Amino acid sequence: MSAARGSTRGRWRKAGTTVSGSARPTSRDVARAAGVSQATVSLVLGGKWQGRVSERTAGTVREAAGRLGYRPNLAARSLRLGHTRTALLVVPALTHEYFARVYAGAAGVAEEHGFGVVLYPSPEGVGPARDPFGSARAAIDGVIASSMAADALTGIGGGLPLVMLDSDPADPGPPTVNLAVADGIRQITRHLVALGHRRITHLAADVDSWTFRVRAEAFRAALAGVGGARPGAERCALAIDAARDAAVRALTGPGPRPTALLCDGDVLAAGACKAARALGLRVPADLSVSGFDDLSLATALDPELTTVRLPAEAVGAAGMRALLARLGAAPARDAGERVVELPVELVVRSSTGPCGG
Repeated sequence: MSAARGSTRGRWRKAGTTVSGSARPTSRDVARAAGVSQATVSLVLGGKWQGRVSERTAGTVREAAGRLGYRPNLAARSLRLGHTRTALLVVPALTHEYFARVYAGAAGVAEEHGFGVVLYPSPEGVGPARDPFGSARAAIDGVIASSMAADALTGIGGGLPLVMLDSDPADPGPPTVNLAVADGIRQITRHLVALGHRRITHLAADVDSWTFRVRAEAFRAALAGVGGARPGAERCALAIDAARDAAVRALTGPGPRPTALLCDGDVLAAGACKAARALGLRVPADLSVSGFDDLSLATALDPELTTVRLPAEAVGAAGMRALLARLGAAPARDAGERVVELPVELVVRSSTGPCGG
């Protein structure tokens, strides 16, 4: 029996490319397959190879590990090294495409350094969340958090390295990765003004976070010097039905009807388009509608939505690089400035057109 078990463990193909039976490949097997030392394997799979191992060798080691199906013993390594190589990404919701793309960007960078990312939503998108691990400090090495879910951190515990996403750069504190949301609002406002629109209503997300406060301020500032401008605002929850109701209020209220609705998100813009149809208004002949995000929804609508494209994957990637730098698991140059601002891009489609009156 023991001889058979021993032969099972030894039944590797000589090139070290497959395992027969239930034996689990080890770092020694990866080293043999890649033609390197075990120390090199540890450096590469531990994410500490930069400056010590060539890119080509690191790729060879990763390829060999993947081919063999090698997985490090994370529990043993955590006990030995005192960390888990796991980051927590705290977001308002799991159902929004934007945050799924942020996660994809963070996870891609994490994988390159031998880290994993756990995605965790704040309950109902707001308010404190209980610690999902019982003891976060024992289960994760650091946190990346959206400012929209910042209150969730109160239930997870302090002291962990932290990187914020879309947070007020004026606040002292942890590194922050922001989008140039004010510039995005300016771009889309200038676009509407150039089309002749002056009665523009901001369909604003009723969420008390830095990113939405900045959008409201940028909208007002962008129209401040425009002759004949009549800006308006309607606040609503980040939901299609709430946006539809808010748009109806804006379009049927007293005074001249707005000729354009500038929406804080593509989901809100979808609700605005539903309101226009319900009121017998044509988009864009009678009403121009713009969004913010450039989700898949933007091209599913008819007419397709003019919007601001947000580089969600780049946000997640930059956040993860900043956290890894704080943890000493990536070169210090990846930390960059305390506040990183990523550019956004106006995407003009057919939901906006010349003002008809």
